[in-house]
Amino acid sequence: MEPRPKARLSFAPTPLGPKPADDAEPERPSFDDATSDLELLGRFHTGDHAAFAALLARYQRAVFNFILRSLTERQVAEDLTQEVFLRVIQGAAGFQSQAKFSTWLFTIARNVCIDHGRRMKHRKHASLDATASDSENAARLVDRLPHSQPGTDRSAASPRIRERVQRALESLPQEQREVFLLRQVDDLPFAEIAVICGIPENTVKSRMRYALERLQAALADYEDDATLS
Repeated sequence: MEPRPKARLSFAPTPLGPKPADDAEPERPSFDDATSDLELLGRFHTGDHAAFAALLARYQRAVFNFILRSLTERQVAEDLTQEVFLRVIQGAAGFQSQAKFSTWLFTIARNVCIDHGRRMKHRKHASLDATASDSENAARLVDRLPHSQPGTDRSAASPRIRERVQRALESLPQEQREVFLLRQVDDLPFAEIAVICGIPENTVKSRMRYALERLQAALADYEDDATLS
């Protein structure tokens, strides 16, 4: 049976509702950075679609980047980001305000990635070649890791370093990779990551330490190779 096509959410959300007349200014949501996530979610629950558009604009890029760096396939990341926010819509009424909205959101994103991994467990990847987007993601990770090369040498070696870091990141166990991404890329505190992953905070810190050790070892191996060459 053919799967039903999913509704898609725009990555550049436009105001929801009736299309304005040609000579009329489009209505803009009256929200700013001071409006809390919980207030926006509450207003959406009462029927204010512009409040959800504001939440989407606030978090869609962070969720997309988390999924992209977890799975490294842009089209898959786009599709799963849609799924995350559709789950937010479906679960808005049952959200418990004792938790932070961002914690709930990234918990959904993590679960979506896990569900996708289970679906893909017995499928073979079409290619192991790194894409341009993979290299861009690795470049961001490189900037966050210690590095001893001078600026000019580092610039010349960047493509090889990015490839090495990207491969090291992909080789991390899933539980270490997700902790690393939530901490280093999304800048979440350890306590919040512990809630998202459903593990003790000390376990989060241990996984983070192991991930950093493996990634730094990948760079150290590269520097050793470069010294010998």
